[in-house]
Amino acid sequence: MRVLRTLPQLLDDAVARSPTREVAFPAERASWPSLRGTARAWAAGLHARGVRRGDRVLLVLPSGLDAVAGIVGATMLGAIPTPVNPRGTADETAWLRGDAEPAVVVASPELLSLAGPGAVTPDEIAGNGDVPDVAVTPDDPMILLYTSGTTSRPRGCVHTHGAYTALGENLVERLRLTPDDRFWTPLPLHHCGGIDLLTGSLAAGCTLVHVGAFTPDTAWRQLVDERASVAFPAFDTIWLPVLDHPAYDPALVPDLRTVINVGPAERMAAMQARMPGSVQISCLGGTESAGFCCVGSVDDPPEARAGTSGVPLRDMEATVRDPETGRECGPGEIGEFLHRGVSRMAYYHGDPETTAERIDAEGWFHTGDLVRRDAAGRFTFVSRLKDMLKVGGENVAAAEVEGRLAEHPAVGVVAVVGAPDARLGEVAAAYVELAPAFRDADTDALGRELLDHCLATLATFKAPRYLEFVDAWPMSGTKVQKGVLRERIAADLAARGVTEAPRMSRRHLTAG
Repeated sequence: MRVLRTLPQLLDDAVARSPTREVAFPAERASWPSLRGTARAWAAGLHARGVRRGDRVLLVLPSGLDAVAGIVGATMLGAIPTPVNPRGTADETAWLRGDAEPAVVVASPELLSLAGPGAVTPDEIAGNGDVPDVAVTPDDPMILLYTSGTTSRPRGCVHTHGAYTALGENLVERLRLTPDDRFWTPLPLHHCGGIDLLTGSLAAGCTLVHVGAFTPDTAWRQLVDERASVAFPAFDTIWLPVLDHPAYDPALVPDLRTVINVGPAERMAAMQARMPGSVQISCLGGTESAGFCCVGSVDDPPEARAGTSGVPLRDMEATVRDPETGRECGPGEIGEFLHRGVSRMAYYHGDPETTAERIDAEGWFHTGDLVRRDAAGRFTFVSRLKDMLKVGGENVAAAEVEGRLAEHPAVGVVAVVGAPDARLGEVAAAYVELAPAFRDADTDALGRELLDHCLATLATFKAPRYLEFVDAWPMSGTKVQKGVLRERIAADLAARGVTEAPRMSRRHLTAG
C-alpha cells in the first residue's frame, strides 16, 4: 500500500539522499541542504508574523530561490503557499488577494506596488528563530494554485501534501528519473507545471534546472550549460522558439534523453524530427490533476508518442464519458475526460458550489476536455467542450483544424476560434504566427496556400473562413487566451459590417 508524504518530508529525503544535488536558476542556485536552511528561515519569519496552520501566504515573486523557499517554508508551518503570477496586472493581483484572504503577502521589492498594501519582502520575512514543531500530515492542504482564467475569473485549486508528493513520485516512475538527472523546465512556479518539477526533482533526489524568466536565448543556453537530461517545456509557444534559436543544434544537448510536450500529432511529429537524439512524449492533465494525469512512455512507438498522451499514472484513474448521457465511451469514441485518484485536487477554494458541480458523487472530476481512448488505453486530447465549433449544425474541433494548419512548414503557432456567422451560426477563424523562415513572405498568397492546404484533407465546413497573421498572442500564463481571440474576430467583423462568411468551395472562397 502506498505511503503518502508531505513536502517537507520529500525535501528531508532529498537532503539525506542527494546532498550535492541542487535547484539551479540562471543567476542563482542552492543545494537541497542549503535550500532547506533557507526554507526554515522563511518558516521562522512567517511564524513570527502570525502565520499559523491553515493560513494562506500569498507569494508575488518571480521564479527563483525565494519562490522555492517561500513555498516550502510556508508548508513547514502547515500554512498554504499561494503563488500568483508576478506578471499579472494590479487589478488581477488585487482580485486574487481578495479571494485568497492571505495572512501575509510577500513580494520581491520590484513587485511591492503590484502586491498591494502591507506586502513585505523576502528579506523582511526570513528570520533566525526556531521553527515550531507543526505536525503536518499528507491530508493537509499543501498549496493553492489558481487556474489561468482564460475565459473567466481564475479558480483556486487546493491540493493536499499527499496529492502533490504522490505526483512527484509518479513522475519519477514514468520518466525513470534518478539522482543523476537534471530536470529542466521554463514553467513558472505559480503554475502547476513548475510545482510538478519541484516535487518530481525532490522525489528523485535530482537537480531541478529552472529557466526563471523565460527567453529563448536563456532557455537554450541553460539547456546546454546545465546538461539537461529531461525537459518539460510543455507548450509549443515555449518550445518552438527554442528550436528556432539560431544556435540550436541537437548535438549540443547530448544528455537530453526525454522531452515532454503537448500538441496535435502533426506538431509533435515535426518537433520530434528536429531533435533526433531525444525521445519526445506527451501528457494530459491540468491544474486540477496536479498538472499530470496521463503521461506517455518512451517505449511507445513513434506514432503513439506523437498522437497520444499515454495512460494514467499510478493511483490515478481516467475514463471517457458522453457529456450529455454519461455513457462510458468505447475505444475511438470522443467524450469528456474524467479523472480521479491520488492527485486530484481536494476542492476549489471558497467555492463549494463549483466543487460539487465538477466533482461527482463517485469522485470523478469532470474536466470539460474532449478526448478519445485507444484500444491500449492511451488517451488523446481532442478539444475543449467549449472549444468545439458548431458550423451549420456540424461539430468541428478547433484542434483538428489547428493540427492540419500546423502541418504546413510556414505555420509556427496557430489558434482556431469560432467567428459569429448569420447563416451557419459560427465558422472557423484561424490566427497564425509564421515560422521564422516565412516571416517575409507575401501573406496574401500564403493565406490562399494555407486555405488550399486545409481543403486538401478537411471538409469545406471545417476549413477556416477567416485567417489572420499575428506576431504576438494574448497570453494567460502559458496559454493563448482564445476568449480574447473570439472577441477580437467578432469585434472586427462587426466593425466591417460582415455578418456572413464567404461561401466555401473545394478550391477557393466565393462571395456569393
